[in-house]
Amino acid sequence: MKKVIEVDEIRTVFGTKVVHDGVSLSISEGEIYGLLGPSGCGKTTLMREMVMLQEFQSGSIKVLGKKVNTISHAEAQKLRKEWGVLFQAGALFSSLSIYENIALPLIEYTDLSEKMIEEIVRFKIDLVGLKSSDAYLYPSQISGGMKKKAGLARALAMDPKLLFLDEPTSGLDPISAREFDKLILNLRSMLGLTIVMVSHDLQSIYDTLDKVAIIDNKKIAYEGTLAEVTSVKSEFIENFFGEEQV
Repeated sequence: MKKVIEVDEIRTVFGTKVVHDGVSLSISEGEIYGLLGPSGCGKTTLMREMVMLQEFQSGSIKVLGKKVNTISHAEAQKLRKEWGVLFQAGALFSSLSIYENIALPLIEYTDLSEKMIEEIVRFKIDLVGLKSSDAYLYPSQISGGMKKKAGLARALAMDPKLLFLDEPTSGLDPISAREFDKLILNLRSMLGLTIVMVSHDLQSIYDTLDKVAIIDNKKIAYEGTLAEVTSVKSEFIENFFGEEQV
């Protein structure tokens, strides 16, 4: 399988606090890959490092064959168009409608006509399961689940190869969370995406992930499929996965 993300011996330090101390993992094309671990272990930080929103002290991260820590500004701008990010709370611009939020990257980074942008936005709204009439609503007028879907539509606006999801089901009721899981699986199949996801949602983890990396005590405690995860000696794994398999 072709590797699309390679993390090699990453060390991350905030002040005097070491967050990562030699973290290495690899993500293959087409996988839904989970970053798991106890609160504060640096899951979201590692994801932010992958998408060039956070610097690290040493090691290297290669995304789609490019080293993000040595890449030129021009190459970085080009690479950013290859991924979409859904932040934990959706990160929608409150002063923009759903339509305007989704259209924004297309307006900023392409030379597409207004008519073409409109067609793409309408398609993405439909793709994530929102109604066409939702386009004119503002973030303050929609539910948490709708915000997640709108944020997802914006993340998909540029037809990325990679999709990064930070706690995509957090704050959702159980029915909405399971619907979102199904949506993620459908999008992977339909669009051929590689998906990297931070999650604490045990049901979602079992329903969607092909492979996981568990960060504990600043290192990777386990990388592989969920089938073997409980064979690893780790207090977090024992507490999180417990005796009951979902």
